[in-house]
Amino acid sequence: MKQVLILAIILVLFLSPLKAQTWQKTGSGIKATISQIDLEIQFFSPSIARIIKAPEGRPFSKESLSVIKTQQQTAFSAKQQSGALHLKTENLTVSLDLQSGQVSFYSGAGALLLREKAGSATFTPFNDSGNPTYQVRQAFTLDNDEAIYGLGQQQTGKMVQRNLTLNMIQGNTDDYIPFFQSVKGYGIFWDNYSPTLFSDTLSSTTFQSEVGDGIDYYFLYGANADGVIRGMRDLTGQAPMFPLWTYGYWQSKERYKSQTEVVDVVKKYRELGVPIDGIIQDWQYWGNNYLWNAMEFLTPEFNNPQRMVDEVHQLNAHMAISIWNSFGPHTKPYRDLEKIGALMDFTTWPMSGSDRWPPNFDYPSGVRVYDPYHPKARDIYWKHLNAGIFSLGMDGWWLDSSEPDHHQFKPSDLDNKTYLGSFRKVRNAFPLMTVGGLYDHQRAASTDKRVFILTRSGFAGQQRYGANTWSGDVVASWEALRNQISAGLNWSLCGIPYWNSDIGGFFLWNYPKKLEDPEYRELYVRWLEFGAFCPMMRSHGTDAPREIYQFGKKGDKAYDAIEKFIRLRYRLLPYIYSTSWQVTAHQSSMMRALVMDFPKDARVWDINDQYLFGQSLLIAPVTQPMYIKQVVQNRDTSYVEDFQTVKTKETYLPSGADWYDFWTGEKQEGGKQVSKEAPLDILPIYVKAGSILPIGPEVQFAEEKKWDHLEIRVYPGADGQFVLYEDENDHYHYEKGAFSTIAFDWNNNKKTLTIQDRGGSFPGMLQNRTFHIVLVGARHGVGEHQSARPDRIIPYTGKKTELQF
Repeated sequence: MKQVLILAIILVLFLSPLKAQTWQKTGSGIKATISQIDLEIQFFSPSIARIIKAPEGRPFSKESLSVIKTQQQTAFSAKQQSGALHLKTENLTVSLDLQSGQVSFYSGAGALLLREKAGSATFTPFNDSGNPTYQVRQAFTLDNDEAIYGLGQQQTGKMVQRNLTLNMIQGNTDDYIPFFQSVKGYGIFWDNYSPTLFSDTLSSTTFQSEVGDGIDYYFLYGANADGVIRGMRDLTGQAPMFPLWTYGYWQSKERYKSQTEVVDVVKKYRELGVPIDGIIQDWQYWGNNYLWNAMEFLTPEFNNPQRMVDEVHQLNAHMAISIWNSFGPHTKPYRDLEKIGALMDFTTWPMSGSDRWPPNFDYPSGVRVYDPYHPKARDIYWKHLNAGIFSLGMDGWWLDSSEPDHHQFKPSDLDNKTYLGSFRKVRNAFPLMTVGGLYDHQRAASTDKRVFILTRSGFAGQQRYGANTWSGDVVASWEALRNQISAGLNWSLCGIPYWNSDIGGFFLWNYPKKLEDPEYRELYVRWLEFGAFCPMMRSHGTDAPREIYQFGKKGDKAYDAIEKFIRLRYRLLPYIYSTSWQVTAHQSSMMRALVMDFPKDARVWDINDQYLFGQSLLIAPVTQPMYIKQVVQNRDTSYVEDFQTVKTKETYLPSGADWYDFWTGEKQEGGKQVSKEAPLDILPIYVKAGSILPIGPEVQFAEEKKWDHLEIRVYPGADGQFVLYEDENDHYHYEKGAFSTIAFDWNNNKKTLTIQDRGGSFPGMLQNRTFHIVLVGARHGVGEHQSARPDRIIPYTGKKTELQF
C-alpha cells in the first residue's frame, strides 16, 4: 500500500507540470489548447475581453471590419485553482475551465455575469466558394428572467430580445447587428459578417454563422447600459457631430420630379412661416434605369442643378440627395467599376429597364451592385459623386439600398467574389463598408461641411461614419408606428445613436383613399409627433405627398398639430444639440430605452412604447386611433373624424424619480401608471425631476437666431446638471477644441442654481447673453411655444453665477 501511495504522488508531481503547460501567458492574456481547440483570451481594456477559438493547429487571425481599437496594455493576474484558470483585471474576471474549455465572466466584485454553455463551440467544415473554412457556433447560458436588448432593428414590436430566432442577413426593414446587451450590465459582440442564426431558448443563447475560420467574440462589462455602449464605441469607434441644421425639420417624398418642384416646396414653407431646414431629392433625377445612379442630373427637369442647390441655400435651407450602391450599365461609374472587376452579379433593384410596374423582365435593367469592400471601388464611387454632385455644394447624402437590395435570392449569389473573399463571408458588413467609403472620402476632400449620411442599413461600427439609419420602407399602420419605437431603441442599444423612420410610413397600402382617409391623417399626425423626438425629424413616403399644406390649412386640426410639433422641435434645439455633444464626447444615447436609466425598476424592462429623449424627456407616443368614428350608410361603411370627446393615454412613470407634465407643470410621483388627456395636438411628455431644460427661440430655420435669450427651465425634486454646448454649428473645428460649454447645476436641498464659468471658446461665440430662469411648478403654465413667466432674468458674461430660490 505504501508503494502504491508513493507511485501516485510521483505521478501527480510528474503530470502537474504538463497540465500547467496547457496554457501560457501572453502580453494581453493567455493562450490554451483544450479538447482539440486552440483558445485565446485577450484583454482590450480592464472591461473588455476578446475570446478567439479555432480547431487545434489551424492558426486564426483576421483584421476586423468593425473593431478599430487596438489592444492596450492591461494589468491582469492569472491564477490556476481547482481545475480553472482565473484572469482578473480591475473590473472583470474571466475564468477558463481547463477541462472543458468553458469560459465564464464575472464582475470585479465576483458576481457571475455570463458563462458559455460547456461544449457548445463547434466548427463544421464548409467549402465557401472553393475556400475550405467552417460554419461556427457558440452558445451561452443566460438567467431565465434575464432581459437582453439590441441585435439591430426588427419590425416585431419586441423590446426584450428573448425567446426568438433571427436569421441575420441584412434586409430593407430589418437590419442586423450580432450584438446584445443584458440588464446585468454586460454585452456580447459576435464579430462575424456572414449570415448568422441567432436563437434564444430557456436552455441556451446561440450565435451560428455560415462562414468563419474561427469563433471571435468580445465580452464588454459596463455595469449599466451606458457603460456597455461606452465599451462598444471604444471598440468600434466614436460618433462624430452632425451639423446643427440636421436636427431641424426635413421634408421629402417619393419623388420631386423637377428642380422647380424642389425649390417651390421650400418656398412654400417659408411663405407659410413653418420652419424647415432640409429638403431631399429622391431617385431618378438621372433619367432611365439604364442610367441608374449615374451620379449626374441627366433629365430635362433638372437642367440646371447648380441653380437648384443655390436657390435652396438662398432660402436658408439645405439639400440632400438619393444615391445608391448599384449602377446602370450605361453609366460612367459602371464602366470604371467593371474594368477592375468590382461589380457583383445578382438581381437587385430595379429589375427592369422600364419604369412601368410591374417590372417587364423582357427588358432587364442590367443594374449591378458594386463591391464596397474594394478600396479602388470606393475611390471610383467618390470620384464620380464628387464631380457630379458634391461639387455643386450638396449638403448631405441619402445612401439608399445600403443593405443592398437583393431580389430573387439564390444561395449561389453569395458565391460572388469581393475584394475580401466571398460575398457570403462579408455579407452583413456591406452597409458598414459603403457608408465608410463615403464618409472617409468626403472627410479627406473637405472639412467645411460635416458629413451627414441618411442610410437604410447598418452594422457594428457604423456610428463612426456620420450616419443616421432609417427603418426602411415600412407600410403605414398603427402597428407599424408602435413597432418603430422598439426598433429604434434596440438599434440605439447596439451603440449606434442615430436613427429615424419615414414619418407617416413609406407605403400607404392600408389606406387606399390616402390623405382623404381621416384615420391616415390621424396616424400621420401621431407619427410626426413621435418623429419630433427622434434624432432626425423627416417626413417621407410614396403614394401621397406629405408636405404640411397637404393636410389642410391653418385652423385645421391636422395642420395645426403638425405645425405645433415642428415648432416645438425647433424650440428644443439647444437641448437636442447639447445632447448630441454628450453622444460624441461622453458616449451617451439620444433615444434611451427606459431600462437604461431605471434598470432597478423591472416594470420598465419590456416597455416598448415609451422612452427617454435625452436624459430628461419621457416620451409616450400615441399608437392607436382616438378620433375616428365608423359610419354605416346604405350598407356602405366609412370613417369620419370625431373630436367631440377628448381621449386619454396611459403612461407608466418609472420609479426612482418624480416627473412633471411637460405641458402643465403638474408634478407626479414615479412608480405608477398615469392618465393624460391626448387631443390630437398633445403627446404625453414628462420631464424627470432634477432636469434643466434649455428652450430656444422661435425660428424659421436652425441658425436664424443666436441663443442669446435662452429660457432655462429647472424642474425641482432632485439634484441635476445640464451642460449647454455650442460651436460653429458646422465644420470639424470642434475636434480641435473650438467649442464652448456652460454647466448648470441645481442643488435641490439648497434650492440654488449655479451657472458655472464658461469653458472653451470658438469664433463667433456669444460673449454676453441673458438667461430667463423658470422654476417649474404647477403655478407655471409651461406650454409648447409660449415661454413661461421667468422667475429670474440673469445677464451672463461667462463668469460663475449662483442663484438662490
